[in-house]
Amino acid sequence: MSTATLPTRRDEAWRYADMDAVARLGVVALDQWQTINVAAGESVTRCMIVGSDAPELHRFRVSLGEGAKAAFFVTNRGGDYTRVDLEIRLAKGAHFEFGGVTIGGGSATREFVTQVIHAEPDATSNQTVRAVHWGTGTGNFLGEIKVARHAQKTDAAQDFKALLLEAGASANAVPQLEIFADDVKCAHGATVGELDEAARFYMMARGVDPATAQRLLVQAFIGDAFVSLDDEAERETLLDAALSALEGARL
Repeated sequence: MSTATLPTRRDEAWRYADMDAVARLGVVALDQWQTINVAAGESVTRCMIVGSDAPELHRFRVSLGEGAKAAFFVTNRGGDYTRVDLEIRLAKGAHFEFGGVTIGGGSATREFVTQVIHAEPDATSNQTVRAVHWGTGTGNFLGEIKVARHAQKTDAAQDFKALLLEAGASANAVPQLEIFADDVKCAHGATVGELDEAARFYMMARGVDPATAQRLLVQAFIGDAFVSLDDEAERETLLDAALSALEGARL
């Protein structure tokens, strides 16, 4: 896709995007990539809270040197279309970790789109995405893993789970694997479900009010996305930002 023109739904990476919001962003926004180069043996961690009442597009190109590590942890709670794009290239023995949460109601689309390229042997990657939506909100995860022919001993995983709190909400997961090496481990999983009403009833029967019961169940559900984040303060900030989206929601 050339950024000289706006994408369309025929572009795989934009299949579920809010195209009206993309048009409001304009073609200039599509070229605004942030480039991060992580030197051999070095480590980078980014924690982000994204989303507002206007469309947002956050795009990153990350190149990892030999044995380098990069981790992104993101809470996406946009009130309008909010998208985070990650393009990752891994050298030998490098590791990439991604934990993301999309959460919210209204009619907004919130999405993560990742492309992880295992260019050399012995690299690993892990992506954990959780989506919680209500109203007519939508949570998307489009994740592509590419393994080069000589990138043996690759170990790559994706895990997407969505929790829909109302019937009008939706979630889309599109895992894509392009593997040319033969000695690899590549796994992906995707599930979409509803809140465990039995668990909520159990908590309410023991004196927990409905809003608190719901918050605790959602917190347990989304916590997996940030379990690999060692910084406890940052982890709590990301969780609180996600859970604050529940406040005032009539569910």
